[in-house]
Amino acid sequence: MERIEMSEKEVNRLEVLRQVMDGVISQVVAARRLGLSERHVRRLRRGYEREGVSGLVSKRRGRPSNHRIAEEKKGAVLARLRERYWDFGPTLAVEYLRGEGLGVSKETLRRWLLEAGLWQASKGRRQRLHPPRPRRSRLGELVQIDGSPHDWFEGRGPRCTLIAFIDDASSRVMTAHFVPVESSQAYLDALQTYVTAYGCPAALYSDRHGIFMKHDPEDAVPTQFQRAIRRLGIAGIQALTPQAKGRVERLFQTLQDRLVKAIRLSGIGDLAAANSFLPGYLAEHNARFAVAPEEGEDAHVPYAGDAATLARICAIHHDRKLSKDLALSFNRQRYILQTGGQPRYALRGATVTVVAYSDHRIELLHGTKTLPFKVFDPASAVATPTDAKTLNHQVDNVLEKRDRPQPKPAANHPWRQPFKSPPSGAGQLASP
Repeated sequence: MERIEMSEKEVNRLEVLRQVMDGVISQVVAARRLGLSERHVRRLRRGYEREGVSGLVSKRRGRPSNHRIAEEKKGAVLARLRERYWDFGPTLAVEYLRGEGLGVSKETLRRWLLEAGLWQASKGRRQRLHPPRPRRSRLGELVQIDGSPHDWFEGRGPRCTLIAFIDDASSRVMTAHFVPVESSQAYLDALQTYVTAYGCPAALYSDRHGIFMKHDPEDAVPTQFQRAIRRLGIAGIQALTPQAKGRVERLFQTLQDRLVKAIRLSGIGDLAAANSFLPGYLAEHNARFAVAPEEGEDAHVPYAGDAATLARICAIHHDRKLSKDLALSFNRQRYILQTGGQPRYALRGATVTVVAYSDHRIELLHGTKTLPFKVFDPASAVATPTDAKTLNHQVDNVLEKRDRPQPKPAANHPWRQPFKSPPSGAGQLASP
């Protein structure tokens, strides 16, 4: 006797139909129990009476689906994955394949990748060790900031850092740009771009690096970044742990996967091209991952000053004292004030602010007044202090210089000529 394989649903139908045929329950009750119509119950009963148990088994079992994807399309998709998207996960690969007219569902592609051995499923979502903090309710109330040093060009260009500002209420990336190294000037440039585009947020949330706060409690002088945000009326808040600013940390995890692959597919290998590529990419990123704030009101305060004042605020400021001859020293150069024929004796010994812009311009300020000056010494290279955020960049530069092939002297170079001893008597003084 042939053994018939039945599903749990089919076994349940068999039991209910037997009760109907034994007169225990009516077809109306049977339809309610099975979640079917009375007409379908009658149809199942006729099939059972005519064919027995096999009349309740689906006739489609063991046969391919009418909606199956053609083998030609499956082969084309897998070939494209091997050629261009070999390290993409199913979710990201589906987005790019859909743009090429090879659209399949994420679960279908996941099954194909597992069958072909092109992808390995993760062990599952990691348990969240820290309870999530509720989002702020308005755009601009709290903006998380951080930098991510990474091999963004996968060896096609230098290692660099991505500076990003992300809104806490919406997960919207407000601004981002690539810089050679994470520094005060890099964050000040990002701050200038942000304030120009959106205005001043209520607070910026960062880590506890020396760029954002002083670690010496007896040092009351603010950092360059603290000085700038105070002038703009922005509060600076420092997180105690990386998990506390999880929104920007998770952003970099996403970008180190998705953005790196997008940069690779675009053939980008330098900072200028990457920064030109970022605005369009971030627009697509925000369209996919950003959410609407709980409240529609914008918490940004419009910046009331002009662009020149904002640029001055977001530059690096150094205090110097003028000598008796109205000169000061900065970065191994002497700057001498130009009096224009008018005596400026009152400025002797005065404290002057040297404003160093990111484009290497220098400005001297006494209070809010700009002082004309003349540079006395030629420019010279000045070593910058090393910290945890710049150490790797400096080591990479050292390795690049060390591993760079040294030029070899030409064949006719004097170093390659054989040494010839001088003729006898040459170079001797004549005897008197």
